[in-house]
Amino acid sequence: MTDHYDLPAPQQGLVVTHFLTVRDVSVSREFYADIFGGQVVLAENPAIVRIANSWIIMNPGGGPTPDKPDIVLTPPQPEDPVSAFLNIRVADIAAFYADARAKGAHFLTEPKDRKAEVRCYLRDPDGYLIEIGEATGMLHGVFADRPATSS
Repeated sequence: MTDHYDLPAPQQGLVVTHFLTVRDVSVSREFYADIFGGQVVLAENPAIVRIANSWIIMNPGGGPTPDKPDIVLTPPQPEDPVSAFLNIRVADIAAFYADARAKGAHFLTEPKDRKAEVRCYLRDPDGYLIEIGEATGMLHGVFADRPATSS
């Protein structure tokens, strides 16, 4: 029996969750539980993994439903541009990076110092981009350089 405290069901106000359309629920569920130390709240239909103070909800894609007509949910394809990503903040990026790599996570690069923060990225089993970051300079008023603007 699932404890209601573990579900993203507030008694008042609201909570924010993140829904992912996945190809294989069990593979994605285990990735988020293992790499991020999450608690599997529901195994499927939908899968829900509680991670720290948030929840990742996962289900396969599908066609329109009465409450979302004309909407089709699909996981990303390799050539798809990225328009949103999961942003996870950690207290110690070096420790997280080493632990996640030991568990099989594949990062795009090692952590990079960006002045305001140290960050790196990885992809989940469906190709979703995940940023891992540790606040560093921003805690002392140092922020990243602004992007160059074109005239």
